[in-house]
Amino acid sequence: MRGIETQVRKTRRRIFKEIAELAYHSDNLIDDMEALPYKIVNYDEAVYNDSVYRERAIVRERMRLAMGMSLRPENRPSHLTQGLEESNISEKYYEPPLMQVIPSACNSCPVNRYEVTNKCMGCVAHPCREVCPRGAISMINGKSYIDQEKCIKCGKCKAVCPYDAISHQVRPCAAACGVGAIKSDSHGRAVIDNDLCVSCGQCMVSCPFGAIADKSQIFQLIRAMQSGKKIIAQVAPAFAGQFGPKVSADMLKTALKELGFADVYETAIGADLGAIAEAEHYVKEVASGNQPFSLTSCCPSWSMLAKKFFPETLDKISNELTPMVATARIIKKEHPDAGVVFIGPCASKKLEASRRSVRSDVDFVITFEELTGMFEARGILLDEIQAMDEMRDATAAGRGYGVAGGVASAIEACVREYYPDVDVHIEHAESLSECKKILMLAKAGKKNGCLIEGMACPGGCIAGAGTNIALNQAAKELQKFKEEAAKKVPDMPTE
Repeated sequence: MRGIETQVRKTRRRIFKEIAELAYHSDNLIDDMEALPYKIVNYDEAVYNDSVYRERAIVRERMRLAMGMSLRPENRPSHLTQGLEESNISEKYYEPPLMQVIPSACNSCPVNRYEVTNKCMGCVAHPCREVCPRGAISMINGKSYIDQEKCIKCGKCKAVCPYDAISHQVRPCAAACGVGAIKSDSHGRAVIDNDLCVSCGQCMVSCPFGAIADKSQIFQLIRAMQSGKKIIAQVAPAFAGQFGPKVSADMLKTALKELGFADVYETAIGADLGAIAEAEHYVKEVASGNQPFSLTSCCPSWSMLAKKFFPETLDKISNELTPMVATARIIKKEHPDAGVVFIGPCASKKLEASRRSVRSDVDFVITFEELTGMFEARGILLDEIQAMDEMRDATAAGRGYGVAGGVASAIEACVREYYPDVDVHIEHAESLSECKKILMLAKAGKKNGCLIEGMACPGGCIAGAGTNIALNQAAKELQKFKEEAAKKVPDMPTE
């Protein structure tokens, strides 16, 4: 569904816009917040759910998450604005869990079920019945029928049906989760096992009911800007094309300044520094044989996956600063009195910024989707912006971090540039399931001598949970942005 303007996406963006407008304009926050569900769902009959009351209930929970608050408990009374004072501040870090299932929005989808559809022709051969190892398929009224009590979900019936009449129903959120973090509650609704979850957000973008949402900091960011504090934005390279095909990097920089940011940096600057450091580490440690393999650390969900499921790889994960943190430290050094907001495609960066070791560097994290809501709240039309600034900071290598394989490729390019006599072996995996496979191979000694890049989102950062456009379009736009860079690789720093 990525890149399709579904009602789920429209609702999410509407919520971000309305919460931003509350931050910008509200003089009576409690009353205005109470009125907002009636403004958003202002009709007498429900359009997308079974009642208008349910739609408003879902909107209320979305509002809370968009303001950085948690969902209300279902088993005791709790006011919509409970916890508002704790959120109505200019500094508030994300409190896990980041990803949350809104119970009233969940459709209790089948977890894993094979069903015969009306496409069944009742054929004489009945291959579905013949291949079933448990005798779960019988003929009723001339059509195949699956006894769910006997079915073991092997899928053999579906594979042999000549009419593709057997449907395999799974939860979209569970299918998108590569770590098995989606479970069921006593009512059959989805719940997230936070001990397993790595906060990639793929469940959120895969749910067709919009039942999963993450917390936002747009309200607190706007409050900080209103307080007069200087806020500087750093923008991840995956921004290319996210705000429309006509919106150039220079136009976006000007638009961000019009929104109130004091300055705008490319996060790819930090990626350039990281590529240099990682290249040196690979040559001195991996290529020399001191370390069997190394793992990149740019993707927080990939790092969390390795730490949670493959703790024996802990010492192989890069200790270099991620591009977000490296760029933030550059900004803080040049502007000690400024706050820093990371604007990117990634949900899990929100939790990375809340780590104690990072808090002093990154003050806010918002996604491209959330930023779009801020632009809409202020009436800024990006297509009509006259570019008054230039974004010419990073190299093609650093900008390439935004696509799967780009991190490893950037490091490889630096190795070949600075250490031409060293052979470099790179591997990359995208999606959590593929990341788990490559970590298993590395653990078994099958990837010795390799630099391994992992990306939780299929396609890399350009497919993050907070993006606005389709993957193939985002890949093309990022490639164009890379080609605009004045240099291919960063200069090796001199001592």
